[in-house]
Order: sequence, then C-alpha cells, then structure tokens
Amino acid sequence: MDYGTAQHLRVPQGMLGQSLTDLIGNTPLLRLSRVCPAGNVFAKAEWFNPGQSAKDRAAWKIIREAERAGKLGGGKVLLDSTSGNTGIAYAMIGAARGHPVRLCVPANVTPSRVKILKAYGAELILTDPTLSSDGAILKARELYRESPERYFYADQYSNENNWKAHFETTGPEIWAQSEARVTHFVATLGTAGTFVGASRYLKSRNPAIQVIEVQPDSPFHGLEGMKHMESSIVPALYDPKLADRKMVVRTEVAYRAVIDLARSEGLLCGVSAGAALAAARQVAEENPQGVVVTIFPDGGLKYLSEHFWDANL
Repeated sequence: MDYGTAQHLRVPQGMLGQSLTDLIGNTPLLRLSRVCPAGNVFAKAEWFNPGQSAKDRAAWKIIREAERAGKLGGGKVLLDSTSGNTGIAYAMIGAARGHPVRLCVPANVTPSRVKILKAYGAELILTDPTLSSDGAILKARELYRESPERYFYADQYSNENNWKAHFETTGPEIWAQSEARVTHFVATLGTAGTFVGASRYLKSRNPAIQVIEVQPDSPFHGLEGMKHMESSIVPALYDPKLADRKMVVRTEVAYRAVIDLARSEGLLCGVSAGAALAAARQVAEENPQGVVVTIFPDGGLKYLSEHFWDANL
C-alpha cells in the first residue's frame, strides 16, 4: 500500500505547533440536563485547561505581566501562597518558562496536589493546617518581607491581573458561548478573581444579568479552595458590592452534588464545583425561564482521597 511521502504533507502557516500557554482558556460550556432538568444550567469545564483548573488563567496573566514589567526573570523566584490549584498553575507555567517557584501551602491539602506540585519542581513550605489558606498567606508575606530582592511575590489575593484575566477571557467566553442569553452567573469565592472579573465583564455587556457569589456556610468547612469571608483574611480583589445575591452552601450538600455530577452527568469534578452546582440548581429552580451559567473550577481526580467518596465507591 502506498502511503505517499513526507513531501505531500502540508502544514498551514502558523499551525506547526503551540506553546503550553496557548492552551489556556476557551474551555467548553456544558449543559447540565440531568442534574438540573428543571432549568437551563450550564457550566464552564475548567479542567480542560492544561493545568486542569480555572487558575491557569490568572496565573498566566500574573506571570506574563510580571515578565513584561521586568519583575520576573533572571533567576527571581516566584513566591505565593496557595491551597493548590493556583500553585499548580504557577509551577506548570514556571517550569515551561524557566522560573523557579516557591509556594506556601496548608499542610492539609490533598496528597495528590502536593505530589503534582513537586512533580513540576516547585519548592513547598507546608503551613499550619488549622489556619487554612490564611496561614499560607501570612507565611508568604513573612518570606517576602525578609528577602524582597529574591522574590517576585505574585500575591494572587491582591494582584489585579487575577480578576483581569477573567474579565479578558472567562467573561467573554461565557457571553459568546451562551449566545448572549445568560441571565444569571453563579461562582464560588476563593481569591474572588473569577467571580469579580467575569461578573464585571458580563455586567458591562448587560447590566440586567444577575451575578451571584457562593461561599461556605461556616468557618470550618471542607470545601478546599473556597473562603468563608467573614472569618478569613478578605482578598483585596473581593468587591462586596458587586454581587446581586450572596448564597451559602453546606459542605455535605456540595459533596452530594459532586457525586451527582459523576453519577448523572459523567463529570468528575472538584468539591467547589459541587458548591457551584448546588447554588446554580437553586437559582434555576427559582428562575425557570433563565439561563444560568456557573464555573466548575477543576476536575475531581485530585479529590479522590477525600473521605466523602468512601461510602459511595
């Protein structure tokens, strides 16, 4: 059989290859028809990013702008605190672009996240688990105060490039993918970058869109990556006046929603996606004619060690 020769292969100009960062963004918008049969509910599947979370967007914007400003490069260490996903994005992009990465991480993050961070070559400083992400923030600040010349302190909780990444990418994607029909936007809060950036963009296109923030219902919760604002160091990015509605979700409800997604939609998601689904489902039930869009920040493979799976596997 004649398969031809290599000279017959033609590659379109500009399509010979892509860089890792070219793959960030443009994630699919999935309709949740089985877990939300009563309404039009859609979710951005952010695990389609190369680092498998929404945090790739913010990390890449933060790193790119720091490089452009001359704040990162020449051996400077990227320093930040993280509960996992932003750290994975930093470590991945740092490895791809030659930047050393040092991260302060609560000691109780899932073992798989620690392994992923180490696999990318990041240096980890494990902090007091009882202080959650706040303890990691305080440790990163301490390290930067001691040696400011050594580090580029990315400071994801205060860096405006965090929310701007979502204003420039996530918001426009939702607007286009929903064909401008979105009526309600629901997002969980961690750094607040996703909610703030996407909400500001959507409001700029249609001020009537209702934007809804979602938090855990108590300071002591099991929703990794999410913040209970009243009991935490409030991110400088957070705009308390932006949300049209503020919702809280119990940990157990979010866990049950994660299982629902896996069993009914075939979507293996992280625990914050469960919280997002629980809130979006309620909004859809209250607004049956609406088009509700939410964010599923990451996939579920990093969470299979969580105890709530034990009784359901």
